[in-house]
Amino acid sequence: MTLLLIQMTTVLLTALLCGWIARKLGQARVIGEIVGGILLGPSIFGRIAPHVSARLFPQSSFGSFEVLSTIGLILFLFLIGSELDYAHLRQQRGTAALASAMSILFPFIMAAAVAHSLRIRFAPDGIGRVPFVLFLGISMSITAFPVLARILEERRLQSTPLGTTALMCAAVDDVCAWTLLAVALTLIPHSGESIALSYRLLWLCIYLVVMLSVVRPLGNWFVRRQSSIGLSYELLGIILAVVLASAAATEAIGVHPLFGAFLAGVCFPRVKHWQSAVRTRLDMVVSVLLLPLFFALTGMRTRLDLLSGTRIWFWTAVVLIVAIVGKMGGAVLAARWTGQSWQNAIALGALLNTRGLVELIVLNIAYNAHVFSPTLFTMLVVMALITTMITTPILNLLGIKDRGQEAQDLATIEAA
Repeated sequence: MTLLLIQMTTVLLTALLCGWIARKLGQARVIGEIVGGILLGPSIFGRIAPHVSARLFPQSSFGSFEVLSTIGLILFLFLIGSELDYAHLRQQRGTAALASAMSILFPFIMAAAVAHSLRIRFAPDGIGRVPFVLFLGISMSITAFPVLARILEERRLQSTPLGTTALMCAAVDDVCAWTLLAVALTLIPHSGESIALSYRLLWLCIYLVVMLSVVRPLGNWFVRRQSSIGLSYELLGIILAVVLASAAATEAIGVHPLFGAFLAGVCFPRVKHWQSAVRTRLDMVVSVLLLPLFFALTGMRTRLDLLSGTRIWFWTAVVLIVAIVGKMGGAVLAARWTGQSWQNAIALGALLNTRGLVELIVLNIAYNAHVFSPTLFTMLVVMALITTMITTPILNLLGIKDRGQEAQDLATIEAA
């Protein structure tokens, strides 16, 4: 327990410092937190002070990190699912549907084109071609909804047509990605598990029917009777119990518990003061305490020293180019077809190219399922960081103004 508390203290302080530096450099705080996790891993801290690193973060202690970070991710994915705006989805369904489809289809096709070359070089022994292609395609096509939302909020663009369309596309992307991820996980045999693939798919379909046809209508019925009351202590406890039960159900089926948490959020009643109360009560603990543990765990799995030699860096560049061209290219073409200007089309592509946290969640799931080797995992983490970091500079180059900064400049001019 003493070691775990010292580890959590170290991770928390590192995440706070790196997040603050990232904000000063004009990046989202989550970028700094991810980099902080890598700094604590074997690539940096492990090379500078190997003995201290081995004593502070021994392999035997990773189990506690895994449990705590998974609980944090379960709550985080529930919050993300609970904030999907159905009304905005319906209003922007044309652009959102086309841009989302293209921004998933293009990178998926490009990922499939290079999957064979990556699989024979970097995949662990015994992994099937179909699961590998699915996981690689998901890794290339996903958008980090929470990071995108934070970037838009920091620039005060969330209520603009560009911001609204980007959020809706990212929401659809996330739903599609988690659905594909659930299917991909059912294709991977689990150690000591005798459930056949057909039964796992059957149970997954039954679970989806129960959640969408029973749990969600039941929640809406309860809202019609109780929506005027606040979110009490007892009611929050019931909500969290449903979230944990949903996560446990998908874990038992053979799908990751994060999918169950996300779908529980999708089924959460759309009552504004309930959504606000849940976000207020859970977000601080999840974002400040539990998610940094996930970043630290990801950093400890990221082996930058494995990216040595011309061949490895060549394939890292291929992965990066495929990810950027596929994601941005699909979104830009879709935006132009729906009548957007080139400026807004490229800006939308840059925003949907944001990966960050959700990408790391998918990569860790693939890593734990032994679909990606440590080398390929590291290559994809580097891709996730770079594609997220270039979003803000691209928006600046396009002249997409920070509305918060605009308001400050206008106030300064008026004062003068």
